[in-house]
Amino acid sequence: MTAARPQPPARRRVDSSVLVSVGYDRLRLVLEIELVNGHVYQYLDVPEEVHTALIEAPSLGAFFNREIRDRYPTRKL
Repeated sequence: MTAARPQPPARRRVDSSVLVSVGYDRLRLVLEIELVNGHVYQYLDVPEEVHTALIEAPSLGAFFNREIRDRYPTRKL
């Protein structure tokens, strides 16, 4: 018997010129982001506070580029 593969976090659309949708899995600390170019990435070991700050940021794209991109282990889907 094989282990069930974890479900990706459900993403919700966001108002941004850089990001299309954002999802977060609190148990696995996985932040999933869809960019306007259609690529989807998972950022690993992202604290919940970072996800909350992203969602509440005045500019999601600027926050993403400054605080998330190139700072966490990343998987391209």
